[in-house]
Amino acid sequence: MIAPSVDEVTTVLEPRPLPDFVETPQIGTLTERALAYIEGGFPVHLRGISGSGKTTLAMHVASKIGRPVIMIHGDEEFSTSDLIGGGYGYRFRKVVDNFIHSVLKTEEDMQRRWVDNRLTVACKYGFTLIYDEFTRSRPEANNTLLSVLQEKMLDLPAARQSGQTYLRVDPSFTAIFTSNPEEYAGVYRSQDALRDRMVTIDLDYFDRETEIEITCAKTGQSEDQVEKIVDIVRALRESGKCEYKPTIRACIMIARTLRIRRGDVARNDNVFRETAIDILSTNTSRTGSGEEKKRIVKIISQMIDTLVP
Repeated sequence: MIAPSVDEVTTVLEPRPLPDFVETPQIGTLTERALAYIEGGFPVHLRGISGSGKTTLAMHVASKIGRPVIMIHGDEEFSTSDLIGGGYGYRFRKVVDNFIHSVLKTEEDMQRRWVDNRLTVACKYGFTLIYDEFTRSRPEANNTLLSVLQEKMLDLPAARQSGQTYLRVDPSFTAIFTSNPEEYAGVYRSQDALRDRMVTIDLDYFDRETEIEITCAKTGQSEDQVEKIVDIVRALRESGKCEYKPTIRACIMIARTLRIRRGDVARNDNVFRETAIDILSTNTSRTGSGEEKKRIVKIISQMIDTLVP
């Protein structure tokens, strides 16, 4: 295999295990399913709410595959060239010929400099592609993925300097996609043809055991403190009284802030109560209006009084 160029190497991540990654039975099952589909030759699409661990799970699965990783983050401004490559700057060449001292010949040449972007690099060398939040890119920008995933061919612009009009995808190439549900703001509906070429795994909220283990690992808080925080967040989530359901991110934010402020998860600890209200009211409502804020704060306070000794 030809080694990647210097420009291409800067886009590659090493497939290392993630620090503080927690693999409970629930996460282990999701990982096993994803790896089985990939082994069968199918791209995997991890779809779930914000905070459901899609990107972290994608990175974990990629580390199990063991190939170098190329990562792309979906963007509304993306075009096909942002995936495949394009002309960036110019290469200028000047030749001075003074072989005969009385005759001076000069030759100048300027060419558009072509740089392969991340999808092309991944296809060329058989790397693992993680396309994070791919539905935040406009559907037409992702059209080039159709032939990559089905025919294992990447169409290339005629302007590419090698003269190739297509690139055969390396057999080791793997694609992992993540996305939010389509009702999220800033998310486009992906093409049916593209979704048909991948296997979608829908991610829901983690179970209690997983939320406790992840929060402990990410914050260093003791398990007995974390259990109370997780129970409050889960009760608020399941109450159906909030505009938005809080995720494990709220657990991590509360636990980490309490370590910094030296608070204790106790009903009468003002630091804990303030922190929980600040974070959970932000995570459960986007309006911030006076009456709505008061309603949410009252619900959170009731949860604390009920669940925390």
